[in-house]
Amino acid sequence: MPIEMNQDRRRFFGTAAIAAAAAQLGLLNSAVAQAGDANPGAAAAVTAGQGANTSFGALKQINAGLLNIGYAEAGPANGPAVILLHGWPYDIYSFVDVAPLLASAGYRVIVPYLRGYGTTQFLSSETVRNGQQAVVAVDIIALMDALKIDKAILGGFDWGARTVAAMAILWPERCKALVCVSGYLIGSPAANKLPSPPAAEYAFWYQYYFATETGRAGYDKNRHDFNKLIWHTASPKWNFSDATFERTAASFSNPDHVAIVIHNYRWRIDVAEGESKYDDLEKRLAERPAIALPTITMEGEANGAAHPPAAAYRAKFTGKYDYRLIGNGMGHNLPQEAPDAFAKAVIDVDHF
Repeated sequence: MPIEMNQDRRRFFGTAAIAAAAAQLGLLNSAVAQAGDANPGAAAAVTAGQGANTSFGALKQINAGLLNIGYAEAGPANGPAVILLHGWPYDIYSFVDVAPLLASAGYRVIVPYLRGYGTTQFLSSETVRNGQQAVVAVDIIALMDALKIDKAILGGFDWGARTVAAMAILWPERCKALVCVSGYLIGSPAANKLPSPPAAEYAFWYQYYFATETGRAGYDKNRHDFNKLIWHTASPKWNFSDATFERTAASFSNPDHVAIVIHNYRWRIDVAEGESKYDDLEKRLAERPAIALPTITMEGEANGAAHPPAAAYRAKFTGKYDYRLIGNGMGHNLPQEAPDAFAKAVIDVDHF
């Protein structure tokens, strides 16, 4: 649940609770809108967070850039492309109910495991296990190239939302529109050296834990229980089942998972170096330019992860724009907790 504290980080006051209060979720009272001239029989609303679908069916693998990427695909092969990106500590199953909604509306939906998760593997044992900001965006562009997708609607939360924004900045010609949970999340190690108010620093306890060798060893040894704790603190009102968590927890067994997660957080606070070949990309991102693409930003009203208020990033989106606060106890993993609202946002932004 790693929302970056960047140059506006003094203004971010979201905090993570230490204990989880598991509560029964209410229903999200929104239906998925139809996608214009796409299938008019598309998608009734899904009960929020209750796991209407348990799998994607057979996953696919493809060589792309430095990786052999595992991904789920749904919908017609000739439909408008939508790429959906998860974060930490989550995986593709955050979108297990979103994907069929969009597929029913006529979209070709691609949901990849990020580097260090699930069935995504490095092609070479010699490749640096790098988790810095720009490299994940490079991975997704390589995936688009491998799948011969020229342009896509991009949606994501957590690491995924940051990656979506990075792609929009670095390769706007490949991006049709964006759906970003928690808004504009681009940062830099230099910006993250600036101290934040105590509540905001407290919310990032795990980032400082990961900066130590004890933290690395502790995460490696206890990643299952560690990540379950993060799920509870990030979404304190999401009554997810053990089966729902275990389905995703399997992806943390990836042999590169710990290395990627630890490098990501160490790089953010400038206690680990990135690779020099990405310096130019990171320099462009560190300038934090505005994004002119059509965008919908979203937030769960009960997000227990550190996150910026919408007003803090409004000026970063200069194209057609909407902000949606999703109620009824929705937390950090918004696509999985409120799949109908997330799918509706993807369809709506496509028709701005």
